Parts: sequence; C-alpha cells; structure tokens
Amino acid sequence: MRVAVLGSTGYVGGRLVPKLLDAGHEVRCLVRTPEKLASVEWRSEVDVVQADVLDEASMVAALDGIEAVFYLVHAMGLSGDFERTDRIGAENTCAAAAATGVGRIVYLGGLGEDDPTKLSDHLASRHEVGEILAAGPVPVTELRAAVIIGSGSASFEMLRHLAEVLPAMICPRWVTTTKCQPIAIADVLHHLAAVLELEDEGDRIFEIGGPDVLTYREMMHRYARIAGLRRRLIAPVPVLTPRLSSHWVNLVTPLPYGLARPLVDSLINDVVVDAARDIGAVVDHEPLTIDQAIERALAVVGDLEIKTSWMDSARERTPAQPMPQDPDWAGGTIYQNLQIVQSTVSPEAVFAAVSGVGGERGWYVANILWTWRGWIDKLAGGVGMRRGRRHPDELRVGDALDFFRVEAYEPPSLLRLRAEMLVPGDAWLEWRVVENPNGGCELRQLARFHPRGVAGRLYWWVLLPPHKVIWRRLAERLAAAGGHQAPHPDRAR
Repeated sequence: MRVAVLGSTGYVGGRLVPKLLDAGHEVRCLVRTPEKLASVEWRSEVDVVQADVLDEASMVAALDGIEAVFYLVHAMGLSGDFERTDRIGAENTCAAAAATGVGRIVYLGGLGEDDPTKLSDHLASRHEVGEILAAGPVPVTELRAAVIIGSGSASFEMLRHLAEVLPAMICPRWVTTTKCQPIAIADVLHHLAAVLELEDEGDRIFEIGGPDVLTYREMMHRYARIAGLRRRLIAPVPVLTPRLSSHWVNLVTPLPYGLARPLVDSLINDVVVDAARDIGAVVDHEPLTIDQAIERALAVVGDLEIKTSWMDSARERTPAQPMPQDPDWAGGTIYQNLQIVQSTVSPEAVFAAVSGVGGERGWYVANILWTWRGWIDKLAGGVGMRRGRRHPDELRVGDALDFFRVEAYEPPSLLRLRAEMLVPGDAWLEWRVVENPNGGCELRQLARFHPRGVAGRLYWWVLLPPHKVIWRRLAERLAAAGGHQAPHPDRAR
C-alpha cells in the first residue's frame, strides 16, 4: 500500500517506517522539518514531504495518492495548550484525508476509561483525538496502549532513570495501587503494521498490552532485578501531588518537566486492556512479557554503542534502540571519553601498536597503576591481570587480554575490548584507525561506560580526572609507537 506516516521523527514513527518498508509498503513521511530525517538509514527508501498538521492546505497536498495514514503525532511536552494543538491537528488531518480519498487512518492512542472526567488531561486528549478522527468519513482504526517498554520511550526512560538513580525513594500512594499493562515497543509496531491487513469494517478501537498487569512500584522492582540492581526501597506517602512528583522526576531524570508532568498525571489512572477490545481477537500474536521487554531494552543499551559504533552511520533495524531522531534524553546513560591523535605513519603500523597492548608488553603508560588495579580486582574476586594474552602480537575475537575481552577485531581499523574487571557497570575501550587522505592516519580512542545505579555514576565521576590523563597519554603513546616496531615482550621488561 501507499502509506503516509505522521510522526516519523518521533519514537514510534521512526521505528515503524522501516517495518513498513520491510513489509513492502511505499512510505511517505510527512514532517515539518525534513532535515531531521537526513541521517536515518532508510531515508533513500521513502518519500519525504514537508507538511504540518496545523496547516490543512499542506496536509491536503502531502496526502495526495495515499491509501492509508498513520497518525502518530501529539503535542505532549510542548509549551502552551497541548490539548488545543492536538485538537487542531486531528481536525486538519481528518479533513485532508477526506479531501484526498485516503482509505484508512491508523491512530495510536492511550488506554483508559472512555469517560474523560475520570482521566488525566493527557489521556483525555488522546481519546479526544481519536474521536475527532473518527468523526470524519475516513474509517479509523485506533490502537490504545499504556506504558511502552523500549529504549528511548519516554515512559520507559522515566522508569529506567528512577530505578537506576534512586536506591530509595518516596512516591505518591498511587504508585503502589494503580494498575498498568505495559507493552514492548516490538509488539506495538507489530500491531500497527498488522491492522493494515484487516478488512475495512469502519471505525474500530483495539486495546493492546503485554501479558503482565502490574503497579508502577512492581515495574520498578522488575527493572531493578533485571538490571542487576538491589531491590529499591519505595515508600508511598499521601502528600506528594502530581505536580510535586513531576518536579521530582524532572530533577532526577533527563525528562523535561513539560513531558514529565503529563506522564505522571497519567499514572494515576488504571490503564488495563478491556477484554472486549483486546486486539488478540483479530491479530494472532504472542506479546513479550515485561521481563523480556526490559531485557531487550537493556541489551540494546549495552549493544547500542557497540553494534552501532560511535563512528558508523549505518544502524540496524532494531525497534528498541534509540535512533538519530530521538531526543537527547532517549536511551540509557552512557559516559564516554574520546581522544583523537594524529600520526604520520600508516594505519597498519599504528594498528600493530594498538593490537599489541597488554600482556607482558604492558599498557604504555602508568603500568604500575594498571598492575595495582589488577591486584585490587583480584582481591575483590575479579579476574585481575594475570590472564595476560594468548599471543604477544596476534588477537582474535574472544581472546582474554588482561582484565579485558576482545569483542571486535578488524585489522587494520578496529579493536574493541570489553572490561571484565569488577566495576559498577559495563565498560569498553575502543580504538579506530582511520587513514588520512594526505598520508598518515588518525587514531581515535574511545572509553565508554554504562553505569549501574548510583555507585556506577560515582565511580565514573570520581575516577574521571586521573582516567582522562591516562587515556590521553595512552592514545599519544600508541600513535607514537606506530612510528617504530613495538618492542618484543622480552625487551619490554
């Protein structure tokens, strides 16, 4: 089908587009700022048209020839009256779709009771948008979801940062009583694409969710357990209003207050799938459990900067991972230190020095400190530095290298080591050697750390000053060592 996606620069839309392309659909992305899609992998496979839901004329022009429209935009988090903005956007889209002969609108809304007086302003607005779209002549398929679990989702990022940063917290009482039925982002995308295959039966509302129904406190406990954190101490109190809670969320997470407030307000409402509207009656699909969804999201945090390296432009089509168009607060916390050093010798020579680190040759700078770190790790029950390396010059993926493990080895350009010493988080040390057009090469060294809880964050910031000095000198000496043959282990003693 020829489909248009409104919201392709957003969290769900940016992940839905490649899924639609893989299914063979022709996709047109309607965006206010086309430049936001310039760096996405699938840019050359779609038609990008500038349009704004607040401008009906632009929508009419952009929807010409389109058979189905995915409406995935909302004004939550923006300043001003977001309900009015959402209302105008829905009205303009409804009119434009009718004027251009669109056959179906697919809309992603929010779970909750039909009575708007019993809903938060955010959920009431989500339902109102669905009603406005359905009031027109174009059939509307509305999917309603609660918390979406996936790296980069606003709801999940709030859950993630609260659980990771705060080993103990006081929360509003509803955190322990309100029921929620979260759903994995992969399942949301499956359902959105699947409804295009359903026969047209007019306006329909389907509710989508995973198999688990939990309180928000139970979700934080699940996250902590799967993330390897200690069980969080959560004390409910009756005095915290949604407004105060929103300021607290803004303080301890990267989410801006304008986004945190409607999210917190919505958590007061039970958001559980109504069996009469369960999409499982028409779409045969087994959704992920919340544990599986969290595991996927956390695996992406570890793999995001690994499979998708810090200099690679290509991105795998993994629906859970943050993407170029995601906001700054999307994804897990990753600390990093980048050192770039120029060399006049060939990439092969510099890479030979890089791939020769460790073992009896040592680490070129502050070897005594590396040795002490190894002894501390060993005394604490870790692997220490005694493992050395299999061969003084040769490496292969999976090799032990002191207290690292070789995770990627692509001579003469890439070596990535994953730390196996005891640290409160996950750590990597990576080198890229890039040939310069005018001769010589550039050595790019990246230290990356994904902290676990408060201890991980303290570990990074306390050790950052000495680490920065060591990392800088290490990069410089590796680049310099490429100018001559690295010493044989017997001579390096």
